[in-house]
Amino acid sequence: MTASWPAMSIADAHALLTAPGQPLEMETVTIRGLPTRTWKNAPPTLAHVFAAGRLHGDKIFLVLDDDRISYEAFSRATLRLADQLRADGVSKGDRVAIVMRNLPEWPVAFFAAALVGAIVTPLNAWWTGAELEYGLQDSGAKVLVTDAERLARIAPHLPDCLALTRIHVARATEEPLGDPRIARLEAVIGVPGSWSGLANVATPETTLLPEDDATLFYTSGTTGKPKGALGTHRNIVSNIMASASSAARSYLRRGETPPAPDPGAPQKGTLLSVPFFHATGCHAILSPSLFAGAKLALMRKWDPIEAMTLIEREKLTSFGGVPTIAWQIIEHPERDRFDLSSIEGVAYGGAPSAPELVRQIKKSFGKAAPGNGWGMTETSATFTHHMAEDYENRPDSAGPAVAVCDMKITDPDGNILPPGDVGELWGFGPNVVKEYWNKPEASAATFVDGWVRTGDLARIDDEGFVFIIDRAKDMLIRGGENIYCVEVENALYEHPAIMDAALVGRPHRTLGEEPVAFVTLRPGAVVAEDELRAFVAARLAAFKVPVAVTFQSEPLPRNANGKILKTELKKLVAG
Repeated sequence: MTASWPAMSIADAHALLTAPGQPLEMETVTIRGLPTRTWKNAPPTLAHVFAAGRLHGDKIFLVLDDDRISYEAFSRATLRLADQLRADGVSKGDRVAIVMRNLPEWPVAFFAAALVGAIVTPLNAWWTGAELEYGLQDSGAKVLVTDAERLARIAPHLPDCLALTRIHVARATEEPLGDPRIARLEAVIGVPGSWSGLANVATPETTLLPEDDATLFYTSGTTGKPKGALGTHRNIVSNIMASASSAARSYLRRGETPPAPDPGAPQKGTLLSVPFFHATGCHAILSPSLFAGAKLALMRKWDPIEAMTLIEREKLTSFGGVPTIAWQIIEHPERDRFDLSSIEGVAYGGAPSAPELVRQIKKSFGKAAPGNGWGMTETSATFTHHMAEDYENRPDSAGPAVAVCDMKITDPDGNILPPGDVGELWGFGPNVVKEYWNKPEASAATFVDGWVRTGDLARIDDEGFVFIIDRAKDMLIRGGENIYCVEVENALYEHPAIMDAALVGRPHRTLGEEPVAFVTLRPGAVVAEDELRAFVAARLAAFKVPVAVTFQSEPLPRNANGKILKTELKKLVAG
């Protein structure tokens, strides 16, 4: 940080970057009756993102194990699957679900469905069979694209998923059994190594507009039942310009001119350590990478040694996702034997991070700019972005809103509070989703005149930097995964021995926090900790299972209204 920092205010930097004639120019359009600032030069739809990606030709787009898939190979597989989805009867507005881990087939399925005008519905690949059944039923998915492991999980529930007419399964080691709706995905597109040899198929003639429905990403709520956030094409593509804007803003803030794009520069590349089924992985990483011609290196399972091997071999320029990823590489005893000099950025979100991490990134990766940000499924990923010197100067902030977005802090009555006061954070912009799928009451409570009520307690300083004080009611974040406490508590209450149950977050240096349960047993009941953890594991995804269960001999502390005082319980696990 120089003595003259900052050379330009956030407002002035945004005004300069978004002025008429600039690549990041803004314009105001009417969205659902509301004047909204948007990126004038953003690709209008996901179909335009796909078309831009195909122009990168023989550049490598996806890397997994021995597969190195070019942009052209990816495009041919995508168009072939899009053609098959049309043959399956998928038309505009139908839901196509994707349930698989990070495989090259995932983005193929995503863009194939988008090209035919379907509402792409990625479901959490870590969910149990029952949770996946809920997502398939709630969305009314017509077609499912999955992998063999997830198919085994879903199979017992398929008789109840009556809307499904076709299931394409990737990487099945045995012939799909039982259900006549199941077919091998390889019968349509082959294996990834063969995609470059696929015959060319024409792009579907589908009329798509920026405000057309594009995605359903499920997010849990305090009711415990996941809600499908219905996003438009404009919601998603807003991320592409948001990331470019933040990088350019950092140059202006330090008194430098943002460099012009260099077509001859080495290819950018990201180590993908977050799932595609998260808004971050899909909207903030996949789509911008495809549009810009960057490389994505995938891993079957997170492993620091494999991660550093990939960074060195592929000359990747960024990694991150959640703070635990950065910590594990920075502190790994074998880090020095790898050449990680290509790293230019270490960015993460989705979990609390210590200010010390910012300092360690600068110390460990000399030219790397640390980055952080805030967003949610309802804001289609990026809403604020924080990087470089701004992040170093305010390591406990999530940054300012991107140029096309607005934030406000309100009191419980909806009155706007002045800078520095703590209240509920609201957000407005072209990336805020339309509504929750088939949940009008929840939609009306969360989306008010185009603003999303985040449920987060925050404050905003005089220059527009937001500081998240506390997150959404009854939620904790474990390594980037949202855990809504009521969902786990409800699972505990199903056990006949449980009288009282509460879940709180215990601080964890790399994961941010981890779930810990407090329970009181019914009189005369006996149950072991391991039995309770196994009971929850049989009902919910593994990341939601409490790492510890504390048995209380007295009822859990409550206030006058009968609400459990989680602040008191958190004191017992702090430190």
